[in-house]
Amino acid sequence: MIENINGAVSSDFAPFFLPNRNFGHTFVWMVYKVLADIIFMLHLFFIVFVVLGGILVLRWEKLVWVHIPLALWGVIVEWGNFICPLTPLENKLRELGGGTGFELSFTEQYLYPIVYIDNLNREVQLVLGLIVLFINFVVYSMVFLRKKNHEKR
Repeated sequence: MIENINGAVSSDFAPFFLPNRNFGHTFVWMVYKVLADIIFMLHLFFIVFVVLGGILVLRWEKLVWVHIPLALWGVIVEWGNFICPLTPLENKLRELGGGTGFELSFTEQYLYPIVYIDNLNREVQLVLGLIVLFINFVVYSMVFLRKKNHEKR
């Protein structure tokens, strides 16, 4: 049994590319779901870049002008207890796409726990901000020392 976006239950399954009377609704629903997944992946990549992007600066020094402001934003969001603007956007797109189904998607099952930590409280947020600062301090110290040693030659 399959429930469509309007709540109607059907026992026959037709792939999205076959014509049916709900094709327009199904297509729009799928577009919203795909957009929500894209926003989620952007969110995940942003988090990884904030934490580990300084390592890329070791290779591409000009990336520092992108990484430092984003890393600071990440720390401010965690320490300020703010909601990242990507979260409400993703939630709205999921809502427009009919919400979550009966089964979890790959992203919901395996990636959500990375981005949306269970039991996130103020102390955890402070620790996460400190981790970001520590990792980036170490990496940027390496960048600075490497640049200083390169200038001596």
